[in-house]
Amino acid sequence: MADKTAKNSNLRNANKAKNDEFYTQFHDIEKEINAYLDYDQNTFRGKTILLPCDDPEWSNFTKFFAQNFERLGLKKLISTSFAPDSKAFKGGYQPTLFESENPQFDKEKTVTNGKIFTLTHDKSGDNKIDINDLEWTYLKGDGDFRSDEIKKLRNEADIIVTNPPFSLFREFLAWIVEAEKQFLIIGNMNAITYKEVFPLIKNDKMWTGSRFNQRLNGKNMTFYVPDDYKLTGTEVEVSSDGKKMISVAGTGWYTNLDHGRRHQPLPLMTMADNIKFSKHKQVKGQEYLKYDNYNAIEVPFTDAIPSDYKGAMGVPISFLNKYNPEQFEILNALNRYSLFDDDDLIINKNEARIGNHMCSINNGAGYTYFRIIIKHRN
Repeated sequence: MADKTAKNSNLRNANKAKNDEFYTQFHDIEKEINAYLDYDQNTFRGKTILLPCDDPEWSNFTKFFAQNFERLGLKKLISTSFAPDSKAFKGGYQPTLFESENPQFDKEKTVTNGKIFTLTHDKSGDNKIDINDLEWTYLKGDGDFRSDEIKKLRNEADIIVTNPPFSLFREFLAWIVEAEKQFLIIGNMNAITYKEVFPLIKNDKMWTGSRFNQRLNGKNMTFYVPDDYKLTGTEVEVSSDGKKMISVAGTGWYTNLDHGRRHQPLPLMTMADNIKFSKHKQVKGQEYLKYDNYNAIEVPFTDAIPSDYKGAMGVPISFLNKYNPEQFEILNALNRYSLFDDDDLIINKNEARIGNHMCSINNGAGYTYFRIIIKHRN
């Protein structure tokens, strides 16, 4: 029985590791970066960019920033990888020809050490700085972002850009915030509900990027996955060049870089017009209910936010993709499990759940999902 349990545990760990191996498409990176350039063409000028948690030989992050080094006006590009032997899932690793045919190739270090790629100048002599000028070497360690070696690179960088492992999102974000760096990273929208994340959003130290929880051409954000990834579900496919791909709902970019969409006002109707004309049956012909233990009205849809209500309102986390800090102020958050304030929480078989930060309605008869509490600025 113990042996069976161990095998099941190993299988779960392997599946978890595979689920962290999501690789970003080039056009998704390009489209996102261009949104920041459209807002401020000097966003990346003179900056050192660090791409941790990467695989530089074929990474689209490394490829994009190296190809656009001069257009972006970068000072330096640094990209680091995590050693194959240190990954939770070790599946069929083979060094690239780029590495194995290089004089500094080391058959032991290729699996035990991470690699670092840097780009600063025209090495090839063709009068331009691009991907052909990348220089690389093995790291001293395995490339774990938590190591002193990678922390030193983090401290050197101005902006950190990557798609971190989803399972390490909290820890990776804390690693960035600790160093007070600008960043652009990919994560799941449920990260908004983490007690380590929401305070950053509330205090305007972090917000959603240009694309967030958004379907384009009928698809959620789509990633390449390892060849031995088992494709299941409806939003899976194989690309024209034979690579496995999966679309992941509720994913997008988080950042503290400014962009234009963040300053677009959200068009709204009055409360009376919402009740009269809303397309949502939960709103049309209904009154806006208040939470049992928090002085705010429940607004189940972002487009149902009343333009003329002066008090606090609870809205879904999907609202953040429409959040304009000049139009709204974020006050708080509610959660059915009272993540933010457990001191006054009562859980008893004979009593309703009570907590200052719980989104219960109708005397505990119902609970909504996580809610962000907002109010109009004016």
